Amino acid sequence: MRILGVDPGLQRTGYGVIEVKAPGKMKLLEAGVIRTGATDGISKRVSDIYRNLSEIIKEFNPSVLVLEKLYSHYKHPATSILMGHARGVVCLACGENNIKLVNYPSTRIKKAVTGKGRAGKHQIQKMVQSLLELKTLPEPFDISDALAMAISYVYIERVKG
Repeated sequence: MRILGVDPGLQRTGYGVIEVKAPGKMKLLEAGVIRTGATDGISKRVSDIYRNLSEIIKEFNPSVLVLEKLYSHYKHPATSILMGHARGVVCLACGENNIKLVNYPSTRIKKAVTGKGRAGKHQIQKMVQSLLELKTLPEPFDISDALAMAISYVYIERVKG
């Protein structure tokens, strides 16, 4: 099974594709960041995210895409609105490519990967490196967060099943 984790953002959208061959055996296939121009208009930026993500989906043919549930802090409502644009095109790419879409709260992703629902970004990075047996830390955080989302699906669904 192939799982695509996506950490959406208008400037940087992190992604990571893993493959699960046997229970607990995960392999990194691809990870990276889709970057958009800060001076480009919103329509070009979401179009770039959609186009690049669609290419990744076509190349790796994941069975499922995992997103973090949208969280909005009352002090920064504009941030969640802007992230919502990027998140929307990720959902569109799932629908257009008939891929199962799963959303987990950030605390559930962190707990599945590190054992702690309040783990910090560095803890997540180290656990992703360990679980995928990577020689170097997955950087930037957009990538390690996306990979954590993909990995969390493996552990959460195994518990459900």
